[in-house]
Amino acid sequence: MSGESFDWVEFLGRWQAEWVPRAGEDGDGEQSAVILGCPGADEAAIAALEERLGRRLPPSYRAFLAVSDGWHVEQTAGIYQLGGVADIDWFRDPHDMAALYRESLGEDPREEEVRLAGMWERALRLETDSDMSYALLDPGDCDGDGEWALYVYKGWSGELPDRYPSFRAYMEAMYRSFHGDRVDRPDFVNATTRAQDGHVDQARLLALRGQCEQALSLLEEARSFGRPRSAVLLDQLRHWLDPRRLRDYGYLAADPDYLAEILPVQAMTQTDGHRRRSGDEDGRWLAMMAARGVDRRTAEETLAAIREGTHRYAPPGPWGRAVAEARELARWGSTDAAWTVLRDALPLWQAPGPLLITPVGLLGDPFLGALVTPERGREILATPRAGQTGPAPEPVPDLDPPGLAWLTEPAANGQRREGYRCVWAEGVDPARLPALIGEEGAELGPPADMRIASWTAFRAHEREGVQPWEDRALVAAGRTKGGWAFAFDGHCSRHLGTRFVSPAAAASVSGRAVVVWRDTQSSFPGGGPAAFHLSVAEHGKELYTFTVRGTQIQRSGTIPEALDPVRLFRPDEPEGAGELRALQALHTELGLGLPRFALTHGRLHTFTTRSWARAPQAGEAYAYLQFVRHKT
Repeated sequence: MSGESFDWVEFLGRWQAEWVPRAGEDGDGEQSAVILGCPGADEAAIAALEERLGRRLPPSYRAFLAVSDGWHVEQTAGIYQLGGVADIDWFRDPHDMAALYRESLGEDPREEEVRLAGMWERALRLETDSDMSYALLDPGDCDGDGEWALYVYKGWSGELPDRYPSFRAYMEAMYRSFHGDRVDRPDFVNATTRAQDGHVDQARLLALRGQCEQALSLLEEARSFGRPRSAVLLDQLRHWLDPRRLRDYGYLAADPDYLAEILPVQAMTQTDGHRRRSGDEDGRWLAMMAARGVDRRTAEETLAAIREGTHRYAPPGPWGRAVAEARELARWGSTDAAWTVLRDALPLWQAPGPLLITPVGLLGDPFLGALVTPERGREILATPRAGQTGPAPEPVPDLDPPGLAWLTEPAANGQRREGYRCVWAEGVDPARLPALIGEEGAELGPPADMRIASWTAFRAHEREGVQPWEDRALVAAGRTKGGWAFAFDGHCSRHLGTRFVSPAAAASVSGRAVVVWRDTQSSFPGGGPAAFHLSVAEHGKELYTFTVRGTQIQRSGTIPEALDPVRLFRPDEPEGAGELRALQALHTELGLGLPRFALTHGRLHTFTTRSWARAPQAGEAYAYLQFVRHKT
């Protein structure tokens, strides 16, 4: 960034012409006539300064001094006045900051950390009036144009210095800050504010036409000037680019035009299952919403609905009808089909007001919000909507692979694969599964992220009236593409034992039912290898079953050739080869599948099954071990 190519006369003149006090400050004639700059230094004075310093100044700072020999920055927090050629000098680290920063360097510090530690000893100090702050140009942090980075250190903050790539970049940032500090003044209107407000209007139309990148650029610049509307529009675009990062939409949540879209998304900040909580966070959130003008009862009801998974995003019109159709698909696991419905209907979405440019309320729906990946978020932003036209984006590929082979994929982070077990029922609505294979009184629960639900659910033995030998499973319920209802436990740590009772017969009231259980290899010394079990029933009667553990096979009934365990599980093969072959055969022969995305990233209804193990009989013994970790 070369200083010679920048028009300092125009830039500083515009800044001076636009200067007014901040909102709330005394605006009398004397203060309004503040002179920000000084006459420029001549070449001889600048050359004399460089001779005194023993270095040529960076281009943008040198060009600045030739136009104004100093400047009244009036930064909100920190620097107030930049000196001229007679004032500036080397900093010389009077507070021994270099030693302090070097002490904090680790064994393998990054290049920028080493550079910052040495900055204090070689920097050029520019400010002459400040609040315990310094403006330091660092000749050791130089770019290809000869520009020195400028660091602003606020001594009272305890934070690292703010870095700007050049003096020009710093001054442009201070000019934008000057605008942001005065945005609340109704009389602060000038060519710059009008231009930036025009950019906001232009960006809004570009965003609705699906031209996200152009809109982002305009809004980012307008937001840096603090222009009204720029932040809320920009945050919407960024939200879809990173859907899992929760955002604060400020006072928009209290506006009746936007409350139904925004308040549920705000409530999600309190229900994120991965956050650590302390104190009465709900109370603080409710107080914050009340301060913004949200009715407390409305906020409480919305928070409860989000936490319980009962909230429904229900916009009006054709878009709303598509949302309802997509939710019904997503709630049973058909996430790709649900997304197709939303994608096709998105052009019909209508904004409830000018401050909404995306259907952000979709992210608050417990079933539909979970569908939005960053790639799908970009697809939303690239789709023309709200009456605007433009080219449709290339559809994002479906996320669910066919069949069951994905169950053999390696676990994340190289961890040991968890066991899984599943019941498929033909001709059954998923809502009937709790009555068929659930514990007494079981009902479908609200949508849950199974990764979190499996960690937080009570173990069977921890519940009153449940015996230690029982093996009740928390399962996710849904429907496969082939129309089979399923109940899936993807985080099974139990081992298939001799007292296992297959739920296949109970699930087969309307046709066939299939049960698959793959447990993990025992972690105890001398424990057995992993096991794979298959049982198939029809109209209440078990047809055939087999269990493979290592080289041992137990079987019963007439097993079709395609599912014969001898053919599927072969000796001297790598671990998992037989499992993969069996899962592929189940997909080919019976049409079985499972929705990977819904089970690993989405939300599904859950219920607790009856025990997968029978009670010990006379002469049978069992041991139950419980490990408790104590903090020391």
